Amino acid sequence: MDVMPQQDPESGRPPEPSPQDPYVMPAEGATAVPPPPPTLRTTLRRAAFGAVAAGVLLAGALVAVDDGEGDGPKEPGPVERAEAATTAGSPASLSDLTALIGDRQKWVESHPRDAPSLATLGTAYVEWARRSADTAYYARAEETLKRSLEARAGERGNGEAWVGLAALANARHDFLAAKRWGETVKRQQPKAWSVYPVLIDAYTGLGDQKAATAATEKFGELRKGVPALARTAELYRGQGWREDALATAREAADRATQPAEKAEALHRLGELAWERGEPEEAVAQFDASLRTDAGHHASLAGRARALVALERTDEALAAYQSSLEKLPRPEYALELGELYESLGLDGDARTQYTALREMVAGAKRAGVDESLLLARFEADHGDPDEAVELLRGQWREQHRSAAVADALGWALHRAGKSQEGLEYAERAVGTGVRNASYAYHLGMIQRELEDYGPARRNLEQAVRTNPAFSPLAAPLARQALEALGEPPPGGPGDMQPPPPPAPEPKPEPKREAEREPESGAGRKPKPEAPAASSKSPAPAPAASQEAAAGSAAPAEGGASKSP
Repeated sequence: MDVMPQQDPESGRPPEPSPQDPYVMPAEGATAVPPPPPTLRTTLRRAAFGAVAAGVLLAGALVAVDDGEGDGPKEPGPVERAEAATTAGSPASLSDLTALIGDRQKWVESHPRDAPSLATLGTAYVEWARRSADTAYYARAEETLKRSLEARAGERGNGEAWVGLAALANARHDFLAAKRWGETVKRQQPKAWSVYPVLIDAYTGLGDQKAATAATEKFGELRKGVPALARTAELYRGQGWREDALATAREAADRATQPAEKAEALHRLGELAWERGEPEEAVAQFDASLRTDAGHHASLAGRARALVALERTDEALAAYQSSLEKLPRPEYALELGELYESLGLDGDARTQYTALREMVAGAKRAGVDESLLLARFEADHGDPDEAVELLRGQWREQHRSAAVADALGWALHRAGKSQEGLEYAERAVGTGVRNASYAYHLGMIQRELEDYGPARRNLEQAVRTNPAFSPLAAPLARQALEALGEPPPGGPGDMQPPPPPAPEPKPEPKREAEREPESGAGRKPKPEAPAASSKSPAPAPAASQEAAAGSAAPAEGGASKSP
C-alpha cells in the first residue's frame, strides 16, 4: 500500500491520495483520538540510528530519543508532532497530518486488525477533508472507522472509533447522528474528554444552546489549556458576549505554542475583529495567522473579507481566488460571486455561482448536506421558494441553530411570506449572537410589514455592528435607513400615559330657601343621568388621537438610537 508523500512544512497543498489505497477520507476531529503505538518503520529507524527509545508517553507526550552522544532529546518528527497535537486536542499542521496519515496507512497494511490505528487513521481522514475541503476523503474515513469497529467493538473499549464517526457526521452536517454517537461514548466513558468537542459541534448545529454550554463547561473541566479556551471563546461568541469572547480568545492565542494551534487562535481573533467592524485589526490578525502557519488557508478568505471592507478590492479579489484554489469551499465561492456582483461584473459573478452549485453537488455525492448554504444562495440569487423548501427540511431534521432560523426567515420573506418569516428572524436575533446580517434581515422584514420603529432599530444595529458586513446587503441596509428617515421628534417621555382626569368639584349644599320643593307645580324636573358614567372619560377628539399616535412612533425611533 502506498504512503502519502511528505509535504514541505510551508506547503499548503493537500496530498494526492492513491486510487489503490482503500483507506482515505473526511473532516473534523482527528484531535479526538489518542495515537496508536509507534510503527514498525519508526522502531527500525531508531534502531538503525543506534538510539535508545524513551517510549511514547500517553496523552500526547513527546518522544525523546538518546542519540548516544548525551546531547539531550531529539527534535520530534512530523508524526510525533501530529500525535502530540491529537492527544492534546489541538490541530496539527497539514504537513504533520499528512505524515501521520502516511504512517498509519503503512502500519495498517501489515496490521489490518489494529483497531486503535484504524480509528486514528479514519479520524485523521476526517480532519484532512475538513482542512482541505476534499470531500472525497469522507467515504474512506467511514470505511476505515467501520473496519476499526469490526476489529474491536465500541462496547469493548473502542470509543475512539465512535468519536471518529461522530466527527464524520458533524463534517457531513448530520448533527443528529453526531449527537447519537457522541452521547453513546459519553454514557460509557463520561470522563473521556475527546468526546466533548464533537458533542459541542453537534449541539450547536442543532441549536441546543443549553446542551452546548454544558458540554463546553465539562470539556473545560476535563481538558485545561488552549483547547478549552478556544471552545469557551466560541461559546461566548455565539451568545453575543463579545468582551468575554475576545478576552478568552486572546488568552488562547497567548498560551498557544505550536504553529497550527497558534494560527487557529489568531484566525479566531481575526474573525472577532471582523464581526466588530474593525477590518484593519482583522487583516492584521489574519496576516499573523498566515505567517505562523502558511497552511491555514481559511485565513486567506478571512483576509479577503476584511480587505473588501477597506475598499482594497484588487487585493480582496486576489485573496479570494487564492483561498478558493487552496481551500475550495462553496461559501467562499458565494462571497466572491457577491463581490463581483457588487462591482457590476455579472459574468464573473455567474461563474462563481456555477462553481458553487458544482461544489455543493460534489459534496452531496460524498454525503455532505450543504442545504443551508445552498438555500442562502437561492434566496438572494435563485429561487426563494426552493430555499424555503430546503430550510423547512432542515428544520424538520431539528437543525434549529441561529443560522438556520435566520436563513429560513429571510427565505420566507424573499418568497413573499414576510409575516411567517418574522418569527424565525426574531428567533435568530433572540439567541443573542451579534451578527450584522441577522439584524439586517430582521429589519428588512419588519420594514416590509410596516413596523417602522423596530425596523429602524435593527437596521441601525446591523450597520453599527459591522458597516461592511456584505458588499451587496450593507449598501441596501443604509438605503433602507435613509428611506425610513430620522425618527420623529419625541422620545420615551412622550410615551407616558396621560394623567387621569381631575375629579369634578362637589357642589355646595343649597341653602334651605334654595332647595327645590319635594312636590308641587313649581318643582323643576330632575335631569336624567347620562348613559355613560363619569367614571369613564369621554373619548378624545380625532385630532388628539392622531397626536397621541404620532408621539408613540418616535419613542421606538428614539429607543433605536441607544445601543
